[in-house]
Amino acid sequence: MEQSNFERFKLQSYIINAVGTLGFIKPTEIQERVIPSVLKGTSLIGQSQTGTGKTHSYLLPIMDKIDTGKGEVQAVISVPTRELANQIYQEALRIAEHFPSEAPIQVRLLVGGTDKQRTIDKLKKQPQLVVGTPGRIKDMVDEQALHVFSATMLVVDEADLMLDMGFIEDVDKFASRMAQDIQMLVFSATIPEKLKPFLKKYMDNPKHVQVDPKKAVAEKIEHALVPLRHRNKNQLLYDMVVQYNPYLAIIFTNTKKMADEAADALIGKGLRVGRIHGDLSPRERRKMMKQINSLEYQYIVATDLASRGIDIKGVSHVINYELPSDLDFYIHRTGRTARAGYSGVAATIYETSDEDALNRLEKMGIQFKNIDIDKGEWIEIDERNKRKNRKKQENEVDTIAKKLVKKPAKVKPGYKKKIQREVESYKKHQRRIQKKK
Repeated sequence: MEQSNFERFKLQSYIINAVGTLGFIKPTEIQERVIPSVLKGTSLIGQSQTGTGKTHSYLLPIMDKIDTGKGEVQAVISVPTRELANQIYQEALRIAEHFPSEAPIQVRLLVGGTDKQRTIDKLKKQPQLVVGTPGRIKDMVDEQALHVFSATMLVVDEADLMLDMGFIEDVDKFASRMAQDIQMLVFSATIPEKLKPFLKKYMDNPKHVQVDPKKAVAEKIEHALVPLRHRNKNQLLYDMVVQYNPYLAIIFTNTKKMADEAADALIGKGLRVGRIHGDLSPRERRKMMKQINSLEYQYIVATDLASRGIDIKGVSHVINYELPSDLDFYIHRTGRTARAGYSGVAATIYETSDEDALNRLEKMGIQFKNIDIDKGEWIEIDERNKRKNRKKQENEVDTIAKKLVKKPAKVKPGYKKKIQREVESYKKHQRRIQKKK
């Protein structure tokens, strides 16, 4: 294994071992700038988009600083969604595996949708690291099941989304019960005005770290969107892979169950398909990697966590069977193709419920090509939000037209009809201009 550049951060040896297992060699820009600050105890605001490696920029140094000799809460990581909380929790567990057996770390996931009483019972032994959603963390603090007064580190991830979803108030309620000299780490794509009072309350002259998101996206990848449109997803996936006929494709799913479903469907159609997910034993995993490297498979169905840190060469296509809950993983997935100067394709099957996630990816600078399969051939289709944009444009034209056509000083009979005719004339003129464009 290539030597990791993380060693210069002076992290504990077991954290360095974990980094090696995760497959990280060179720190990303945000990791370079955040890890030393967290280790020093500095509070900071990290302004970075999805896909810059921010999760490990705080997870590695926080876990490095935790004293496993103390059976008390030392760090709390709060995120807006259950899915993201679970992703971070799984990453924390992967690092936790490398802690010395005589001094293990206790990590607990606290999210809604789980049995409240069972969660309270499990907290009879206090974890050293808590990952969860604000509502459930606050509930556990209110129930006096979680003792956060001993915690000295708090992460507020996706803070702008927290604000939009109304969770900042919950964070405020449990943050106010934590240690007075708390080290707060806030990560957000943007810093809205309404977030500033909260930041001011807990952070005195914090360090600002801003990272350009465009560096996170590989240049030679063609990002494509394929609408599901009430079709059978496995049939659409089959049509896509047959049409692409890739040198080697990785098909990503969010769960092991979904990975098996997609793989079985493709195998049932006679395709050579390998799979990588958490149910594989180390022996099966080694065998699978040997078969993949020997090009026995043209298609690999994988989950994010199981495939992290595995280097598969020659990937020409990445297909997102579903968008990941944590959009950081979109970058990890698509980064598997277009390596070593080659180009690659990253295609995503999407549904209307994915609109918010796709908008966020576009804000990062990812430009999607809208395509579909028609009679066994790829065709370009209208962008997915064309109708919405057209309506918005029409509303804008309507507003401008009404402003331009002034109400006469002396109102005469029929003036309303006259104004309406002039408004319609202006709008017609604007439509002709748009058509020419």
